[in-house]
Formats: sequence, structure tokens, C-alpha cells
Amino acid sequence: MSTAAPVRFAAYYGAFYLTFGAFLPYFPKWLEGRELSAESIGLIVAAGLAGRTLVSPLGARWADQARRRRSPILAFAILSLLVFALHTPQWGAPVLALLSFFSGAVLFGQIPLIDAFAMRAASKDGFAFGPVRAVGSALFIVSNFVAGAMINAAGSESVLYWMIFGTALITLAAAFLPAGEQEDPASAGGADWVRIGRLIYGPFGLALAASALVQGAHGFYYAFSAVAWTAQGHNEVLIGALWSTGVAIEIGFLWLSGRGLLGRLSPAMLLGVGAAASILRWGLTALAPPLWALFALQLLHALTFAATYIGFLRYAVQSVPDRYAATAQAINSALSGGVVMAVASAVSGYFFARIGVGGFAIMIVPAALGLVAAIALWRVSPLTPAEKIE
Repeated sequence: MSTAAPVRFAAYYGAFYLTFGAFLPYFPKWLEGRELSAESIGLIVAAGLAGRTLVSPLGARWADQARRRRSPILAFAILSLLVFALHTPQWGAPVLALLSFFSGAVLFGQIPLIDAFAMRAASKDGFAFGPVRAVGSALFIVSNFVAGAMINAAGSESVLYWMIFGTALITLAAAFLPAGEQEDPASAGGADWVRIGRLIYGPFGLALAASALVQGAHGFYYAFSAVAWTAQGHNEVLIGALWSTGVAIEIGFLWLSGRGLLGRLSPAMLLGVGAAASILRWGLTALAPPLWALFALQLLHALTFAATYIGFLRYAVQSVPDRYAATAQAINSALSGGVVMAVASAVSGYFFARIGVGGFAIMIVPAALGLVAAIALWRVSPLTPAEKIE
């Protein structure tokens, strides 16, 4: 792989998170601008996560068997541009739910493919994954501020045009990714579901559960934080600043994740720390604290998201064979960003309509279950991951 590979991966992550930084916090705000109810917003967001759940494993199977790992990423990028363009007419809730399903499938579906591709390339070629991924987080912050300012100046509809522009950039960056040539991938077994089942049945399944539950506990935050904080009197610029604070500390964590103490922490420890921080973060956010406290609580994003993210990736790279790399990441994505997140988003709509910002407290449940799974993983494999299943 070319020495320019880290730059190409960084460019892709930058383009992707430039789009995601508008989509994640402001897509519900855009839906609210289309005069939809809180329950409808929750169900539409959940439809997108359902699309992620069902399609990600199919894309991963393609990636594990494809001659070039770049091919499915580029295909998903092109489809994401087309699907977001289809959001422009004034559709009702049923059509928006259908479009959300497809946009979730092709946008979110890129995450496990690029993570598996980039993490394996970093391991084989000797470049640091954390700083490459941190470029994406930095552009996420830029997008937060720009999209928030655009909504303030031109209304919520403007964020859709930002996402269309962003998916065009993703498509361009995907076309310039390294090819990721694989030697005779079909004869290597592709995605052997029996052996993958053996992985899930073992300690890897505990890592999956911990990651899925802790990441899924962000459901209320992703679906309703912008709406909830607007109701508390905070404008879109402040909301963008809150999100950006979380991502800024995430960047620091990613940048340092391979160094010092962070580089020595076991995957189980990282997952456990993320789960414990999640319980604290959502419990206190549900109390509708003042703005200064909200900013302080956003610092826990370094643990609830980044520590959990790196913990799972580290475990997967060390314990999953290369020929199952994308499939393993897609299963995690389908669970954490699909099944658990979809349920959390749908439940969040119900509770937000009744108790407002207090609905954050519901996210303590998956976070606590994730802590149990992380502790179980630590007991099975406290310092080193399970041996690879070949």
C-alpha cells in the first residue's frame, strides 16, 4: 500500500464526518422543521438505524469477498448522494421513514467497511490509526458549527443541502482511497457464518455486547439532544458548541489512544470505563443542568464514545481473522448503531414527548448492561484478547 495511504484515509474520514457532523445532531431538527411530531421523528430516526442493521452485514460480506476493499465503500458513497438528494421534495412521514431507511443503510453502512479497511491497513503498514481517524472528528466539529450557523441564518432546511454537498465529497474521497487489493478473497472463505457464529459465542460476543449497549446508550443524545436543548433555551450555535466540545475531547483521546497508559489499557478496560462514564453522563444530563455543567458533561464523550470505540476496534483487530474483518465490524455496527440504537431512538421519542430532557435517564439502562458485559469480558480475558479463530 502506498505511503500516501494515511492521507487518503484521512481525506475520506474528513469528508465523511463533515457530512455526519450535520446529519447526526441536526437531522431530527430538520425533521422538526418539516412539522413532524416527536413520535414520528423518533420512528423516522429508528428507520434509518434499522436500515443500517439490515444492510451493513451485506456490504461487509461484499467487502470481505471483494477483490478491492474500496469498491463497496465507493458504491455506498454514490448511493448516499442519490438518497439524500431524494429528501428535497416535501414528503410526509411514511416516505421520509422509507428514505431514512435507505439513507441509514448506505451512509452508516460505510462506517464498518472503512474502519475495518483502515485499521487493518494501519496494522500492516505501520501507521497510526488514531490520528487518521481524528481528522474525521475534527471535521465533525467544523460541520457542527457551520450547520448550526446555517440553521440560525437560513432555517432547518439548509442542513439538507449541506448533507447533499457532504455526500458528494464522500464520493470523491472514496474514489481516491487505496484499492485494497485482496489475494484470492473468495478462496479464503469470505464470510463463513458458522465460524463467525463461533466468534460471537466466545469472548468476542461479550465485546460486541459491551460495545453495542454503550454506543446504543447515545440514542437519546443523537435523536433528541438538539430538540431538548432548544427547549431549554439554548440556540443552535450553543448546541453546536456543546456537540463540538464532546468531539474535541474525543479527538484528544483518539490522538493519544496508542500512547502511554491509553495504549496499555486492555480492550475490556476501555469498554468498562466507557460504560461507567455513560451511566454518569446520562444520569446527570437528565437533570437539566445549567449550560456550564452541560459543557463539563460533554467531556465524558471521550469515554462514552471514544474509549468504547477504540476498545472494540482493538479487540477485533487482535482477535478476528483478516478475512472476517469487515463482517465483524458490520455486526458491531448493526448491533450498536442498528438494533440497540433503533430501539433507544424509538423509546426516546416516547419519553421525550412525556418528560422532555428527563428522557436522557432512560439511557442508563443499556449503559449499565454494557458495564456488566465489559466486566464479564475482563474476567474472561483481563489483559489479552482471545486467540484468533482461523
